[in-house]
Amino acid sequence: MPRAPFVALVLVLVASGVLGILVLNTKINENAFRLKDLHDRQSALDLREQQLSDDLALQESPNSLAAAARRLGLVPAGSPAFIKLPDGRVLGVPQPATGQQSASGPQAAGKSGR
Repeated sequence: MPRAPFVALVLVLVASGVLGILVLNTKINENAFRLKDLHDRQSALDLREQQLSDDLALQESPNSLAAAARRLGLVPAGSPAFIKLPDGRVLGVPQPATGQQSASGPQAAGKSGR
């Protein structure tokens, strides 16, 4: 009869071990699905980042900046003059920018509204 408690203890240990492995396996699979979802989101975010970087590079190109400046009514400047600090000496001859303001510039829009 002394074998019965020992056999029961071994069966309880085996059952709890199998149950523990089952729970552990379930958690591992759950985390694998979550990891796949996170990888998919990361891929989508990487693609979006690349698209935004491409758009930014296009917007920063000299031609795009010049076109945006013309739409705002800006005109190209001539040779710049520089103020040397701290003595305040002016290097070069300052001259106003010349050129026709764009018809779609902000001042043209203000004049047409009157």
